[in-house]
Amino acid sequence: MELLFRLLGYLPLRVLHAFGTALGVVAYVLSERSRRYIRQNLAIAGLAQQVSPWRVMIEAGRTMMELPWLWLRPQQEIVAKVVTVSGWHHVDNALERKKGIVFFTPHLGCFEITAQYYAVKEPLTVMYRRPKQDWLMPLLEKGRGANFRLATADISGVRALMRTLRAREAIGILPDQVPGNGEGVWAPFFGKPAYTMTLAARLAASDTTVLLIYAERLPRGAGFHIKVRPFTELLTGTLQENAAAINRAIETLVRECPQQYAWNYNRYKVPAGAEPPP
Repeated sequence: MELLFRLLGYLPLRVLHAFGTALGVVAYVLSERSRRYIRQNLAIAGLAQQVSPWRVMIEAGRTMMELPWLWLRPQQEIVAKVVTVSGWHHVDNALERKKGIVFFTPHLGCFEITAQYYAVKEPLTVMYRRPKQDWLMPLLEKGRGANFRLATADISGVRALMRTLRAREAIGILPDQVPGNGEGVWAPFFGKPAYTMTLAARLAASDTTVLLIYAERLPRGAGFHIKVRPFTELLTGTLQENAAAINRAIETLVRECPQQYAWNYNRYKVPAGAEPPP
């Protein structure tokens, strides 16, 4: 598998996206669970008539197939595929304030390339979960420039993120990833309770600038359109209220490009040992 992954990294992005299309179609046909999650999640969000489940799975396939290219190609080659950027003045303004920056990057479009793009010029620390396949770890680490640091999803990683913010640098976090028991609260996401991490709210509630960012995947391997949005919610309430505020911001972002959100992800699952939703 490692050899195949490395070989795929040599292929052009448009070819990998074509493979991803085929992978998505096959996965949709074979995976009853993915079909169920997609249909249920789209219905919850009120988007069942607007977004094709087939398109969702095709975009998920492209997300998978572009990873070898994102991890193994030179950073300058990767960021050259960012053909359009909207809202980057929010980043420039945040840098001028000389405070820490918290990037909320949900599972929308190509979230990997947003970090690569920022880290070309500025230091960035991103929290990640170690891959289940050990052979992927050195490949994941390889695809990072000098400004790009990784923080593990544990207490040491949390401390690294806090140190980064105190140094007035930027961090990136996936705010819609289901946390483990005791690391989240139940908060509405598209109107249904979802176990939502409290870490994102805790980090964002400090003296930082919070921004939302994602990269829309363009057709036929043409590249990516990075979009930056200001975070306008106030994080001055309880943990539940702050988590709900973050979820509302993610909902707004998802509605901009709903076909590229990870609707096949079981966002509403109950973590092992956690109390069921109220």
